[in-house]
Amino acid sequence: MATQIPKKPDLPASPPSAGSDDSVVLERRTQRVGPPKMYQVVLLNDDFTPMEFVVFIIQDFFGKDRETATQIMLKIHLEGKGVCGVYTRDVASTKVDLVLQASRQAGHPLQCLSEPVE
Repeated sequence: MATQIPKKPDLPASPPSAGSDDSVVLERRTQRVGPPKMYQVVLLNDDFTPMEFVVFIIQDFFGKDRETATQIMLKIHLEGKGVCGVYTRDVASTKVDLVLQASRQAGHPLQCLSEPVE
């Protein structure tokens, strides 16, 4: 059983000099990062979900007091939809999922969605 000595990789003959035309100069660019795009969580009106349940949802998931939650609920009832809060995309998506899950568990067809703020 013979063992072989590993060969060393070939190295370049000489590194490029500082004044040669082969050198690459990288330019540093500053990146401009803006604030994240915001999304509003909207509840839609339906004829089957009780108003009291909508007020409960707004209080529980969006942290509104009873009076504010009632005003949002009335806006939903009268205008067809109402904004419950404005969040980043991930937070808004999570809130929509939680509201839909809670309304399905309670047996209500309440619809909730998020849309970009213009």
